[in-house]
Amino acid sequence: MISKKIIIYMPALNEGLTIYEVLKSVPKTIQGFSHIELLVINDGSTDNTEQESLKAEATVINHNCNKGVGNAFQTAVNYSLKVNADILVSIDSDGQFDINQIEEMILPIIRKEGDFCIGNRFNDSKPEKMPKIKYWGNRQISRIVSFVGNTKIQDASCGFRAYSRDCLLSLNLQGGFTYTHETILDLIDKGYRVIQVPVSVKYFEERISRIANNLFKYAINTSLIIFKCLKDYKPLQFFLFIALFVLGLAFFMGGFVLIHWISTGIITPYKSLGIIALSLSGMSLLLITLAFVADMLNRIRNNQEKILYLIKKDYFEKD
Repeated sequence: MISKKIIIYMPALNEGLTIYEVLKSVPKTIQGFSHIELLVINDGSTDNTEQESLKAEATVINHNCNKGVGNAFQTAVNYSLKVNADILVSIDSDGQFDINQIEEMILPIIRKEGDFCIGNRFNDSKPEKMPKIKYWGNRQISRIVSFVGNTKIQDASCGFRAYSRDCLLSLNLQGGFTYTHETILDLIDKGYRVIQVPVSVKYFEERISRIANNLFKYAINTSLIIFKCLKDYKPLQFFLFIALFVLGLAFFMGGFVLIHWISTGIITPYKSLGIIALSLSGMSLLLITLAFVADMLNRIRNNQEKILYLIKKDYFEKD
């Protein structure tokens, strides 16, 4: 890893009180890297976040309004590719994580043991001072991501991560609200290896999460992202499940009407129920057809992703 470049990226929204100290605490040397660059994506801050970041000698890219951490991450990825970074590390700018664990986070990538690493805040148990409802919610989200990605993920929402350059070239994300779950599913779907690294975290009682300050809104938005990922990455299973559910309803209703007809010789007063059962049967056949069409489109999407990867690789590495 001689003459390699690493970028330590922090998203920031009104972090003027803490970001200077966090940036200055980043190790000045990281074994195997000749160049370390601090990158702050100032996502529409109205305080002195930009000035404090520049004072700490960080590169600052400003969003003219708050676009969300998903879009901030996209900006960081694009910048990292443009400057030929070998590894991108993302870490929060509020001092929650131990900055000295950066080397632990990137070591599996350096050793070629994995392609991207995600922090695991729950290696032992619930972190101290983390609200129980937030802990429970994170665990449920992780279970859903594990199911969709067919990989056991302990902490799908942790923002402390590291990505190889190849992962950055492959990422194509759609969500602006957050990126944490979508990146896992996108990269796993493309065959990249994930390593989960236990990390320390501190929770401040007065701190209001930028992403999960409203748990109901957070749950809705993240569920929509995961729902879309399931539809995009496993369309055959997604639509077949719906089709079988609809077909099950049709059989249940139709079976009830059939039993009534055998018993009485008439379908009255359940004629409408029989019509609904027939309609649901037709709908299930349409959904099964849609499942196979979606699977075909997914194969086309995968080919387009590969083409886009090669185009980006050629574009960003031609110099």
